[in-house]
Amino acid sequence: MAENHRVTCINKSDRYNPHERIRSIGGKNADGTAWKLTQQAAIEGIESGKWSFYVERPAGDRVRVVVALSAAGNKYLKTEADGDQPNNLLALPECP
Repeated sequence: MAENHRVTCINKSDRYNPHERIRSIGGKNADGTAWKLTQQAAIEGIESGKWSFYVERPAGDRVRVVVALSAAGNKYLKTEADGDQPNNLLALPECP
């Protein structure tokens, strides 16, 4: 079973293409230490079944982070469609 982690911050690039927009995601471990993964490492972890990620925004509203495929065939991270605006992942603050 995949380890489930809450994403609380991201690092964005200055790109507009979905697969280039997010550089890394991050959050806190149970012991309070910070973790951060590149988008590529997070995608590999999701696809291998090692990790799963979610965004909780607003509090109590959990939305799964999934791997999506751009029209050009590039993989990127996004949240499942939940009807909320703005995009749950892109609306997170920048990671330190």
